[in-house]
Amino acid sequence: MGFKARARKTKVDSGKDDKAKSTKNAGETPCAVKSCEKWADKNLGGRSLSFDDATEMWGNGNFASAKGRVRVCKSCYRSWKKETKNDDMF
Repeated sequence: MGFKARARKTKVDSGKDDKAKSTKNAGETPCAVKSCEKWADKNLGGRSLSFDDATEMWGNGNFASAKGRVRVCKSCYRSWKKETKNDDMF
């Protein structure tokens, strides 16, 4: 048993609620892709794509947009990034 494990074992509960941990994963902005249930907040890794890029990836009507931008979660952004990785416009 290392020193960190021993320290955790003997650590006295400070009496704080675990609400801080649970609210960390809760977001404010849902992912715009209709089949996704994750959050698109910037602090959770969410990004913003253009309407045209989202239409190419998910098709028309499968996402919600605001002001010409589409807010997506980290996993949806990564899937879009993988699909468009080899698209060269040169």
